[in-house]
Amino acid sequence: MASLDEFSRERFILAALRATGRVSVADLAARFGVSTVTVRKDLEALERKSLLKRVRGGAVGLGGTDEGAFELRLRDSRESKIAIAREAARTVHDGDVVAIDSSSTAFYLAREILDRRNLVVVTNGLRLATLFMEQSSAMVLVLGGILRRSAASLVGPIGDVLTSRGRIAKGFFGLVGLSATHGLMDISGDEARTKWFMTQACDEVYGLFDASKVNGFGLHSFAATESVTGLFTDSAVSQDFVTEWKRLGVPVTTVVAGSHDLDLPLKP
Repeated sequence: MASLDEFSRERFILAALRATGRVSVADLAARFGVSTVTVRKDLEALERKSLLKRVRGGAVGLGGTDEGAFELRLRDSRESKIAIAREAARTVHDGDVVAIDSSSTAFYLAREILDRRNLVVVTNGLRLATLFMEQSSAMVLVLGGILRRSAASLVGPIGDVLTSRGRIAKGFFGLVGLSATHGLMDISGDEARTKWFMTQACDEVYGLFDASKVNGFGLHSFAATESVTGLFTDSAVSQDFVTEWKRLGVPVTTVVAGSHDLDLPLKP
């Protein structure tokens, strides 16, 4: 295998764990062409992100499915996510009240609207809340709950927090999968439940996702098809997909990613 950087090695390790449930240090070192010390450091980093459990001679999966650590997701399909975020940002204006979830694409959206005046942001994303705190004048409402370290989010029964507090103009949500039958879906039940409460308070609900999510596998619906206002994705989606959702009354906005987007730093 050609030499891989740290990010690529981590992605390979997680894929191997999903496929087999266990990886060995010796095998990974041979595959990557690196030392066993380097592999152990990779495994330690992934364990700190709660993505695996180290055992003697290697590591095992945690027995559940997760969409991956936030830092890894920020880098995955980055060009597409930035382009999608820029297009979705056109719908956010000064004085808006918006809900933005903890997804990586939504984080890129947040970076695009830092200059909006008198913005009110409702979020369950810790990284996103920190970004607004440090780089904007927006009023930020952080929804409480249990910390999900891998997603850098807070999840839980937040219905009472939003009930009778007024309406949120627009909500922007990442997703793991979507379908005409089940709407927008997530893999985590806790995350989906939190997003559901958020969508119930929104006048408009938008899905933000790169084309790979069209065939994604989601277990829990958080927004029924009829409640979705619009979808933002990249031009790699098929025309059949666009036509299907248009038939359902949901417009799909597609964007073309550009390599110039790579000059943006990952850190807030």
